Amino acid sequence: MSEQFQKLKAELCSNPPASYDDLSVLMLNCTLTRSPNLSHTEGLLTMAASIFEGVGVSTEILRPVDFEIAAGLEQDYTGVDGYERDDWPQIQARIDACDILIIGTSVWLGEKSSVCNRVLERMYGYTHSFNARGQYRDYGKVGATLITGNEDGVKHCAMSILFSLSHIGYTVPPQADAGWMGEAGPGPSYMDPGSGGPDNDFTNRNTTFLVWNCLHLARMLKDAGGVPAYGNQPEAWDAGCKSGWHSPEHKR
Repeated sequence: MSEQFQKLKAELCSNPPASYDDLSVLMLNCTLTRSPNLSHTEGLLTMAASIFEGVGVSTEILRPVDFEIAAGLEQDYTGVDGYERDDWPQIQARIDACDILIIGTSVWLGEKSSVCNRVLERMYGYTHSFNARGQYRDYGKVGATLITGNEDGVKHCAMSILFSLSHIGYTVPPQADAGWMGEAGPGPSYMDPGSGGPDNDFTNRNTTFLVWNCLHLARMLKDAGGVPAYGNQPEAWDAGCKSGWHSPEHKR
């Protein structure tokens, strides 16, 4: 971690515009590498985590690849169709408990990892259930993404991940993606000696902006009690309360 980054982090965290110690962030590191082996994506997530922790935010980094996660859109595959085990429900419980979700991934063949795809698919399987306000369950949560690799694809992966999060109900702040790409082709990865990754000013700037924008937005949403529950409640729509639309019974 560069001296410049450490200095900037200390300055920003010493006098924040609000209190954030009641917030929590979960970082899903969708690396293909199981713990405890080195994950370059986790190196970048750790940089972001240090800022969150600097203002008292509860922070957890978790690798889904360490768990047994079935493919599909059911909420729990334990005992279903021959599956003996499905760890996804325990990950979903951690997702449900957080205010901010950061999806981290490496880039392979220009795409987010297969683990990242599976995570988003399993999250999508929960979208038919609602929160206490009658909205889709992820309304009021903030989402962002951090990406690493030594081939092109950061913006392409971010586009896909951020759309997926927004589509299922997450609120995406400005500058909600950051990443590091080394020299194209075989070469050092983010945490390798001499890569320049942890010292890269562009990556550190975008990571810092991402963290603070997530904090600002999560603070606003939590203080407001989430996204206003008007015009976005599926059961109310199905019951005939079609906000802003004339009832078909009153056509002229």
